[in-house]
Amino acid sequence: MRIFYASDTSPNPDFNSDLWRNNLYLPLVDMGHEVIEFDYNLRETFKNLDPANYEQNKFIRRNRLKLSKELLNQIKKAHDEKPVDLFFSYFYDACVFPETIDEIKRMGIKTVNWYCNGSYQLHLVKEISPHYDWCLVPEKFRMEDYKNMGAKPIYCQEAANPNIYKPYDLPYEFDVTFIGQAYGERPEYVKYILDQDIDIKVWGSGWQNYSALGRIKSLSTKGLKHASLGILRELLELIESSFKKVNESEIKLPYNRTGQVLPDIEMIKTYSRSKINLGFSSCGDTHIREERILQVRLRDFEVPMSGGFYMVEYMEELEEFFDIGKEIVCYKDKEDLAEKIKYYLKNDNEREAIRKAGYERCLRDHTWHKRFEMAFKKMEL
Repeated sequence: MRIFYASDTSPNPDFNSDLWRNNLYLPLVDMGHEVIEFDYNLRETFKNLDPANYEQNKFIRRNRLKLSKELLNQIKKAHDEKPVDLFFSYFYDACVFPETIDEIKRMGIKTVNWYCNGSYQLHLVKEISPHYDWCLVPEKFRMEDYKNMGAKPIYCQEAANPNIYKPYDLPYEFDVTFIGQAYGERPEYVKYILDQDIDIKVWGSGWQNYSALGRIKSLSTKGLKHASLGILRELLELIESSFKKVNESEIKLPYNRTGQVLPDIEMIKTYSRSKINLGFSSCGDTHIREERILQVRLRDFEVPMSGGFYMVEYMEELEEFFDIGKEIVCYKDKEDLAEKIKYYLKNDNEREAIRKAGYERCLRDHTWHKRFEMAFKKMEL
């Protein structure tokens, strides 16, 4: 097929990553499709996705029309040169007008949108979703919600690209690691693990804000590099107040157990350098709401595909993709997590058998290439 592809490269516009390009764009190319990439810097667009935020809404009102026009111009040009069969995007309402999708369809081009934040941010795609021919949906429990808004969802779980996510022959350097943003229950879990005398190292956006030194370094980058003794009291008060803003529960972590965002390749190598790689299933701050939402994550496939031993909170949907206890390990709460960490750190042979089985299962069943083959078959493309 000839596919016109539009997405930002990174899951988080605040740091550089090719995560989505590696997992969506490259597998489409690997499958032999002719893929034309939307030539537009989407980074600022993906920093301004919430119309409920006044400043972001101002940007959206300016940018949405501009982006929509440029998208149509580029698709029309590509379609005139040679017919485009499919428009594939990872878009939010903030990116384009629904009418833009309709115009693409009137050219005779089929349309599909991938979106993986529907578990707790479905409202951010409620306008455009009904206008696509299909929506690829990894949240199984949201399928009916998509149908209720008039969309046509296809269940398509996350996966990993084995050409990017692969084992590295490296010695173990860490007992337990987690790579990902610091939010929700994650800091509480990490603090509990440390309190159980388990050595854990975490990397990602926000983790260093849970240490005093990390806060000082963060504040120093905001103009306090040359703070003198005369403003020491003000500095200390600012640090204390910043702790309260970032972390109302006052969880504090050792600075040397936290790290900044890792480059993509270093992240993947760290999976091989860790005896145990952790995952968390809860979404955002839903643990303090009426409904605690669990979701299968991209990480649930990235880590095993990279040859890492993986331990994640149990949810029933995971059983559709892994033999729990044989290919990955699941925990039910932080006490169970700590107990299982200690067990698998002592039982190397069992841990290695599970690690290898998880890797083989991902290679066999959980590549994006297979996900897209399934989706395109359902689309009759």
